[in-house]
Amino acid sequence: MNILLILHEYLDPNSGAAGSTLNLKEKYQELGHQVYTYSFDDLPSWLSMKLKDLIFPEATALKITQIVRQHQIDVIDASTGDVWVWARFFRCLTLNPPLLVTRSHGLDHLEHEERLQDAALGNLTLSWKYPLYRGSIQLWEIAQSLKYADLTFFLNRVDAEYAVNHLQVNPETAHVFPNGLPNYFLDLPLKYPGDGRIRIAQVGTYVQRKGIEYSTPALNEILLKYPEVEVSLIGTELNGYGVPEEVYADFDPQVHNRLTVISYYQHEELPDLLRGFDIKLFPTLSEGFGKVLIEAMACGLAPVTTPTPGPSDIVQDGHDALLVPVRDSRAIVESLVLDFEDNPAVIQDWSSIG
Repeated sequence: MNILLILHEYLDPNSGAAGSTLNLKEKYQELGHQVYTYSFDDLPSWLSMKLKDLIFPEATALKITQIVRQHQIDVIDASTGDVWVWARFFRCLTLNPPLLVTRSHGLDHLEHEERLQDAALGNLTLSWKYPLYRGSIQLWEIAQSLKYADLTFFLNRVDAEYAVNHLQVNPETAHVFPNGLPNYFLDLPLKYPGDGRIRIAQVGTYVQRKGIEYSTPALNEILLKYPEVEVSLIGTELNGYGVPEEVYADFDPQVHNRLTVISYYQHEELPDLLRGFDIKLFPTLSEGFGKVLIEAMACGLAPVTTPTPGPSDIVQDGHDALLVPVRDSRAIVESLVLDFEDNPAVIQDWSSIG
């Protein structure tokens, strides 16, 4: 088959949605399919990120029209919001149009609701421009792309149910399709240093959606109270935000010697970066899936996370994780303390699970 993969991001193998898309491309190619891609990388380099995001659906419509004239495309697999212009206005003009798949990497409508709640609590200041596009028109575009798709794929059941119940998605064409693990996360040798240190990792961009307004105060308190604890924040940077200087500034200078900030990493390096760690903190407010959660668990870390749609499909509270309410720094502190104070042996027990 000839497959066109479309994503409104740069195709960086070390980022979440782009990495998943490139992995999908690789697997399709291994099966003998011809795969084309279209992304921000194909737009003029002088365009800003915001402008690329704004015009991408229209640019995508032109690209699809061009490529279907040159090649027999069997499947178009696009992320949400990318193909609504082509699907609504140009598909009917295409002879033998390809199967149209819309793939969600996390439903923006649920993220939007969480963002509004954070703003109402005074923990987030939304730009005056937010309701003009991202909080309105873009959500409509995403709904349109889902509505006109032949098949829709979601990473968790809550996203799928929301799309069916609120966005007019046909339940018979909506499927939940979770992410998997690359081979380099399988059969890892799990080693516990046994040096009396307790190591907590928070992997993910240092942005509001990842819950940093609540995890940072909690981690700061833990570091101040427990001198045996070390914390690493890994993969913090996104579009110039979350650079080490910015992250360190949010923590008390007294704990900087036990705090490590790694702004960017190669994905295949993550098992080495997490070697010897005990706890994976994942306090996300909105998540399609949470690949770093299962990746950290594969590396032997005990997860502390929130009951958001993605993680709720992966772990169960008290069974293979501790779930804390969203937006609750005190609950994060208490769960971390439960891990290494009330029952310190649990860390070595969890670290030895293969």
